[in-house]
Amino acid sequence: MKSVTVTAPNAPAAVGPYCHAKLCGDTLYCSGQLGLIPETGALADGLEAQAKQALDNLGAVLQAAGMDYSNVVKTTVFLVNMGDFSTVNEIYAKYFPGEPPARSCVQAVLPKGGLVEVEAIAVK
Repeated sequence: MKSVTVTAPNAPAAVGPYCHAKLCGDTLYCSGQLGLIPETGALADGLEAQAKQALDNLGAVLQAAGMDYSNVVKTTVFLVNMGDFSTVNEIYAKYFPGEPPARSCVQAVLPKGGLVEVEAIAVK
């Protein structure tokens, strides 16, 4: 099965050699989204703003593939500081009301000094 590259015009440009997402059949594999402001490429100011922006950027990628947050079946959240877990959970829950997708959360060093990154798998 051939995959199709998805480029989201309303998401920030990739910061490395990767695309926003790949659509393979009905499954969309989304690259991790940092809290980068699409218009400037700069990080939003602070943890909460970066978490919201990362999830908004994910939404832009989903939209470019004709999907939305309800199509997401799995996410991985990367945090620089696991102490930020509860703060990010509060913001994350607003994007996935009702029954949320499966999720992993790991501590990691992120590109560009980001504090949070979110990647996802979605199904049409």
